Amino acid sequence: MNEFVQSMRLWFAPQRIRDEGDTPDYRFSLANERTFLAWIRTALALIGGGFAVDQFLPELSWGVRAGLALALLAAGVLCALRAVNHWVRCERAMRRGEDLPVSRFPTLLGLAVGVVAVAMVVVVLFGWEGR
Repeated sequence: MNEFVQSMRLWFAPQRIRDEGDTPDYRFSLANERTFLAWIRTALALIGGGFAVDQFLPELSWGVRAGLALALLAAGVLCALRAVNHWVRCERAMRRGEDLPVSRFPTLLGLAVGVVAVAMVVVVLFGWEGR
């Protein structure tokens, strides 16, 4: 738990990362930042998709519409939070000379988006009202 708390503190005080290990080649830090920004773009797209489902598919039954929208919104929130966590973990690993951290999150996110996409295919094929 102590490692988790320390990592959370770095979310809000990234200057503390400089206290750990050696400064990596700036190209690696910038690549880590670009990866963070890609995760944030993905989070924004998921959140936008959730709002789009809710606002632009009023003919869809409320339960289906809310379920799809909430799944996309939740995936977007988790993606944004994971982006920060992953950035901190990678920056620390590079400074410490450790292997970069691995994560199951990309797999889980891909599965969640795939399930929502299949649900949307069913909606498109069988109509907005679930006939």
